[in-house]
Amino acid sequence: AVMLMVIGTLMIPITIILVPVYLVITELGLVNSLWAVILPGAATPTGVFLLRQYMLTLPRDLIEAARMDKASEWQIYWRIVMPLAMPALAVLAIFSIMWRWNEFLWPLAVLTKTESYTLQIGLNAFQGELQTQWHYLLAMTVVTLLPVALVFVFLQRFITTGIANTGMK
Repeated sequence: AVMLMVIGTLMIPITIILVPVYLVITELGLVNSLWAVILPGAATPTGVFLLRQYMLTLPRDLIEAARMDKASEWQIYWRIVMPLAMPALAVLAIFSIMWRWNEFLWPLAVLTKTESYTLQIGLNAFQGELQTQWHYLLAMTVVTLLPVALVFVFLQRFITTGIANTGMK
């Protein structure tokens, strides 16, 4: 029932929850800060669903073997589950960074000072009302792609090494 509710929240468009989330961010005093952009997307239903599905694939034999060796639940979590979950966490980090990095509407709503604009909002400034200077716009588009590509290159090794590290025969 709880998982159905989490999956159900995936169907709610961001425009529906924009005003309530904005009111919460305003009450917390986070308007015009990058925390206003980061915090609302920290725990998404997609992340919960992805991690749950991955955790269901972890071998129960490893956890039972650790319990037989008198490992506490925290030791099992930190020494067995977390290292095995690194591929899923890396995928979630890549997705989250891509989604937050490419967002336009939410940062536009919570950031009003030009000094705190994200690159996507700044990229919109290169588009004029009557004329667009395409060479500047396309050059800045390439610049905005670089951080996401670097995150993928860094986290990609966790995905490839984690696939073979289940520890079971």
